[in-house]
Amino acid sequence: MSGLPLVERVRARLALEPGPPSRAAVAALVREEAGLLGETDVLDAVRDAVSELAGAGPLEPLLRAPGVTDVLVNGPGEVWVDRGSGLEPADVRFPDEDAVRRLAVRLAASAGRRLDDAAPWVDAGLPDGTRLHAVLPPVSGRGTCLSLRVLRRCSLDLAGLAARGTLPGASEALLRAVVRRRLAFLVTGGTGSGKTTLLSALLGEVPPGERVVLCEDAPELTPAHPHVVRLLTRPPNVEGAGQVTLRDLVRQALRMRPDRLVVGEVRGAEVTDLLAALNTGHDGGCGTLHANRPGGVPARLEALGVAAGLDRRAVHSQAAAALAVVVHLRRTPGGRQVAEIGVVRRDGDLVAVDAGWRADGGPCPGAERLAGLLEGSAA
Repeated sequence: MSGLPLVERVRARLALEPGPPSRAAVAALVREEAGLLGETDVLDAVRDAVSELAGAGPLEPLLRAPGVTDVLVNGPGEVWVDRGSGLEPADVRFPDEDAVRRLAVRLAASAGRRLDDAAPWVDAGLPDGTRLHAVLPPVSGRGTCLSLRVLRRCSLDLAGLAARGTLPGASEALLRAVVRRRLAFLVTGGTGSGKTTLLSALLGEVPPGERVVLCEDAPELTPAHPHVVRLLTRPPNVEGAGQVTLRDLVRQALRMRPDRLVVGEVRGAEVTDLLAALNTGHDGGCGTLHANRPGGVPARLEALGVAAGLDRRAVHSQAAAALAVVVHLRRTPGGRQVAEIGVVRRDGDLVAVDAGWRADGGPCPGAERLAGLLEGSAA
């Protein structure tokens, strides 16, 4: 084995160790295998080996670069990065398909997940909070696909977001009033539109005497609040046991005396428990939801609720009684921005969302209703 390159010798030794390699273990083995290398060369070798065997390999510099939100790999020669203004090709290459696959398998193992021919995809959170999704061929077609989402924990308050242009016009004052009036609301928008950042800032406006209970897949929300309890989901182990879902967390949160119940992202059966919770005296609850526009929120809730076993009328009835406001964000050429604040209303047996305020100054049929909901908020 002495004729092998240094990294390959270290890789062979790590293969004999149980569990994913740690950075400290890789560094120790490099020093053992380095032989007569000088101190500077050893340090360079440690850095390269840690990046290759314990970090994200050639993707590590991209993940650490300021402003990067997503790193996507479509094959050994096709790497893309999003720095907040859309995807652009990255000047990073893998030597071959096997190198991409090895990285995907290793990252999955570091999250305690299995990725192989029998389980050809994985969706998991890495130890540093990065969100990993990977798909192996033949499911992914021509090669291994990797998607890495970097969680940039942002502690900006509403004033800071306003200074960045996220809260145009009267939106800052309106959102402060929504929190003060303990109205239940959803923050909606597309992927990367800033939903989590805005929700964190809004939770920072909750009075310090209230208890905030967060239910999340990954620790993304970072509200500047003195009393926050965080509950996190857990994937099943390799035997398929031990899974903890968002729905489980919402049910447990209801037993923890929450003043504000928060679901980081509503995307499945937990919508039924959240709507039920908001109908049982838990005012001011909130969460995020993927939606193209505020008017599409009822259909999105209906799809999730029906899939979870509720009938259409029940979903709409609970949504009408539980939710008051929808805050919608869009990505614009100038950055992420609150585009609309919608008001939930009944429409026969269904619910609808009317615009109560719009950044573009367009028609707002729900403006009077929004003003009524916020009346007295300054008290």
